Amino acid sequence: MMTRRDMMKTAGAGIAVAALTGGIANAVEHSTGEEKAVQKGRIKQSACQWCFKSWSQEEFCANAVKLGLYGIDLVGPDWFANLKKNNLVGTMTTTHSIPKGLNRKENWDECLGKIRKSIEATSEAGFPNVICFSGNRDGMDDAEGLKNCAEALKQVVGLAEEKKVTICMELLNSKTNHKDYMCDRTPWGAELVKTVGSERFKLLYDIYHMQIDEGDVIATIRQYKDSIAHYHTAGVPGRNELDDTQELQYGAIMKAIVDTGFKGVVAQEFIPKRDAYTSLMQAVKVCDV
Repeated sequence: MMTRRDMMKTAGAGIAVAALTGGIANAVEHSTGEEKAVQKGRIKQSACQWCFKSWSQEEFCANAVKLGLYGIDLVGPDWFANLKKNNLVGTMTTTHSIPKGLNRKENWDECLGKIRKSIEATSEAGFPNVICFSGNRDGMDDAEGLKNCAEALKQVVGLAEEKKVTICMELLNSKTNHKDYMCDRTPWGAELVKTVGSERFKLLYDIYHMQIDEGDVIATIRQYKDSIAHYHTAGVPGRNELDDTQELQYGAIMKAIVDTGFKGVVAQEFIPKRDAYTSLMQAVKVCDV
């Protein structure tokens, strides 16, 4: 018959073997698991949902988690439940259309109504930003457009301050993709930020768009860093992968962004020509500086 000491020795050996086996199993599982694309994490990254339309919400969220993304960009409140379930952030909430924007008073009721609604929903979810657009010139002088945009934004920026949500006007190129768009130069946008005069109104600096209309990306980012709350990426030309087929050096650009002390989000907004997940993983790694 076994003594208590014998039983304890046998049990202890069993526990040790089980612990060792479990440790090996965990190590094997970890070693064979896919490594997240985000390793350094000095830049919080997300990806724009419209660029990966073949993915369902559930698939997109799962892929974002696998890659180590902070969240998903340009989403509406219909995404919020899935994002929260996966511990992801809606990094930019959609509002009104691009060509019909804030530079024309006849658009204010519609545009400001949508902005207010998005601010409320975004704040309730605990997310950071909502987007807005200047609208097209359609013959309007840039100075008049700036004045109108500022007047419109002052009607909603108080709500944004109260709800701790930042309104971001996107800089878009008017040469290739958005003909006649007014907010197509960083100095114009920065002057609008100054005129509105609130920490809850800033610019969304789209690197792809501004390379087309302005160039001089790194110097511009350094000069206007205090006016920028959010960034978008894509390869130039073509708006595709961040690889050696395009002219921008995104590693250098991301390092410049980090050096400015930027604490916001960089969202991948390229249209993949190859396998979408592989291309997104590559872009995320390039920007993880």
